[in-house]
Amino acid sequence: MMSNMMTMLRKELIDAARDKRSVMAGLYYAIGTPLLMCGMFMLLIGQMSSPEDLNIKIENGERAPDLVKYLSSQGITHGDDQDKSLDVKDIRLIFSDDYAAQMAKGLSAEVTLVADNSNEKLQNSIRRLEKNLQTYSAEMGSLRLIARGIDPRVVQPIKVNVEDQATPDSKGGVILGVATMTMIYAVFISGMNLAIDTSAGERERNSLALLLSHPVSTRNIVLAKVLAVTVFAMLGLLLTLIISKLSYSFVPWQELGFTVSISTNFILLMLLIGLPIAIMAASLQLFVSFMAKTFKEAQSYLTLVLIVPMMLSMAASYNIAPDTLQWLPVSGQQQALIAFIKGREIPMLQLLLSSLTTLVIALGLTFGMERSLKSEKIVFGL
Repeated sequence: MMSNMMTMLRKELIDAARDKRSVMAGLYYAIGTPLLMCGMFMLLIGQMSSPEDLNIKIENGERAPDLVKYLSSQGITHGDDQDKSLDVKDIRLIFSDDYAAQMAKGLSAEVTLVADNSNEKLQNSIRRLEKNLQTYSAEMGSLRLIARGIDPRVVQPIKVNVEDQATPDSKGGVILGVATMTMIYAVFISGMNLAIDTSAGERERNSLALLLSHPVSTRNIVLAKVLAVTVFAMLGLLLTLIISKLSYSFVPWQELGFTVSISTNFILLMLLIGLPIAIMAASLQLFVSFMAKTFKEAQSYLTLVLIVPMMLSMAASYNIAPDTLQWLPVSGQQQALIAFIKGREIPMLQLLLSSLTTLVIALGLTFGMERSLKSEKIVFGL
């Protein structure tokens, strides 16, 4: 029995390796996603460490020279629409006619900010301008109190001191926790093409019925297909981890005050945790593909089915309903990974139960495939 299954597995892997385009299509995600994420992180860090100058329209700015000078020191300046070299945002800052007089009297001076807050491209700029205006207002309020002989601390009855006990590694773990979502999803993407090709594809080529006619048990055939898809899923995960380890070292994390490093222990733990997920992913993809009547129909169904593990992974990454999801496949394993990279104790009971649930689901899907392949409707796509 074992020799027959190994022969079938070798056959599946050889068939998959012959179609190099399909193999690479499945591994493009594993190779490209870590590189794209690193590029995105580098871009975000560059913007956070050295924000670009914000050019807006300032009206009646001569009535508030001190505030205009303060904004200019923060990179917020007046821009002229006629100057094509400047990227002038559609934001207007209007000072009232009595601004200078009200400030001189120690009263509230009116400043109007006119912008479309529903415009996603302007939201960051609007928040940046509002924050600087509030800071300037707070400073002026403190100076007014001092001029009247009043300690500014009087209007601050409670002073909150925050002691951040997070280490640089645990802060980096927040970033790496989000990255684990793409790593786990690589398990589902890397073997998907092979799962469709070895099920719906073989049926369209009329080779599935021929394969079942050989003196090999249906169980061995199903197990060989599951293991073959699992091999490619794990290969995709391994590639993602290796490329992430190499590429993340080029991101200037130190500018944010922490480090992100993918250690050998994390890679080994990720591979260990990823194995049950890969088996479940292979079983799920093969089961859905066998249920579909055509190759294209299988692709459509799997695109919808893979939304479920992606949502579970996102829920774990962003800590949505953790008590509910900690025992489920994918989310339970990912929460254990996030705990490890943040230097916390790994919830072993949660990890074991979620992994066991994952394997039970995979076993059920495999048994379902074995029974379905005894039906002519599934074998011939009727």
